[in-house]
Amino acid sequence: MSEKSPKLRPELDGVPAYVPGRAASQDGPVAFKLSSNENPYPPLPGVLESAMAAASELNRYPDMSCAGLMDELADRFGVPLEHLATGTGSVGVAQQLLQATSGPGDEVIYAWRSFEAYPIITQISGATSVKVPLTDGDVHDLDAMADAVTDRTRLIFVCNPNNPTGTVVRRAELERFLDRVPSDVLVVLDEAYKEFVRDADVPDGLEIYRDRPNVAVLRTFSKAYGLAGLRVGFAVAHEPVAAALRKTAVPFGVSRIAQDAAIASLRAEDELLGRVGSLVAERNRVHRGLIAQGWTVPESQANFVWLRLGERTGDFAAFCERAGVVVRPFAGEGVRVTIGEDEANDLFLKAAETFRAQL
Repeated sequence: MSEKSPKLRPELDGVPAYVPGRAASQDGPVAFKLSSNENPYPPLPGVLESAMAAASELNRYPDMSCAGLMDELADRFGVPLEHLATGTGSVGVAQQLLQATSGPGDEVIYAWRSFEAYPIITQISGATSVKVPLTDGDVHDLDAMADAVTDRTRLIFVCNPNNPTGTVVRRAELERFLDRVPSDVLVVLDEAYKEFVRDADVPDGLEIYRDRPNVAVLRTFSKAYGLAGLRVGFAVAHEPVAAALRKTAVPFGVSRIAQDAAIASLRAEDELLGRVGSLVAERNRVHRGLIAQGWTVPESQANFVWLRLGERTGDFAAFCERAGVVVRPFAGEGVRVTIGEDEANDLFLKAAETFRAQL
C-alpha cells in the first residue's frame, strides 16, 4: 500500500519565510548587529529584578487574562479595559486580527514594501494580499489604498512609521483615508515604533481610534521598551474587535516573566523617555551623515534608516559586514539599518562613505 502524506491546507504552499536580522559574527570582524530593530540598551531599571522574581514560578501557568498588565495599560493609556487585548508581540496580535476577520475569498490591503510579516500572516489565514506600492518617496499611497478597497476587503494595515522605510503618514491624509474606508472594514494602525516619532503632524493612533469603531491600534514592548526577547504586545480596539482578539489568543501565550517585565517597563517611563531621546538624536545624526555623503535617505521617524539601493543592495550589505556591522538587506530594493550604539553607528557611517566613494 502506497503511503500518503498528511493533508495540509493549500494556503500554506509558497508561504514566504520570515527572515530575521542576521546576528553579528562571534568569530569574524563583525562586531555589531544593526539588522534587527532591537534596542541597544539593557532592560529598564526594575525590569530584570521583576523578571527574575517571576522566573521562580516557572512551574506555574501565567495569568491567562494578563490582568495586572491590562490594568496598567488601561491606566497608562486612558482606555477601557474591555478595549484591550494582549498577545505575543504586536505581530502575534496582528495574526489574531486576521484569524478574527479574514479567510479564503477575503482580501487584506497593505502598502509594499512594508512589514514583511503581513504577507505571511495573510496567506496563512487563507486571505488574499493586495499590495499597494509605496510612493516614490517611500510613503504609503493612501489614495491608492482606498481605491483598492472592494466588497471582499476585510482588513487594512497602515504601518506608521513604516517598516522598513521609517516614513510616516500624517493626520490630515490619514483622516481623509479613514473617511473613505467603509465602516465594516477594519483598519489596523501598526504603531510598533510610535515612541520614536517626533513629527508633530503624525497622529497618535489612540486619539484616532476613540471615535472610529473600525480602527484598531497595535503597540509592542519589543522596540522602545527593549523587551524583544519576551514577546509581549497589545492592541487597543473597540469592544467587538478586542473581544475577538481575546478569543483568538493562544492560551497562556504571554508568560508571567513577560507580563511582569512589561509592567515594570511601564513604570520606568522617565528612564524610557531618556533612552528613546538618545536613540532619536543618534538617528538624526546618522541621517545627517548619510545626506552629507550624498545618499538619498527618507526622513525616518523610527529607530532605523532606509537606503534604497536596488541592484547594489547585496554588495552594500556585504561591504558593511566586512566593515564590522550587519545590516538588513531586502534583495533588489535596499537596506534597513537599525540605530545602535554610538560606535556601531560610526562604523556604519564610515562603511557607507567608503562604499559610496567607490561607485
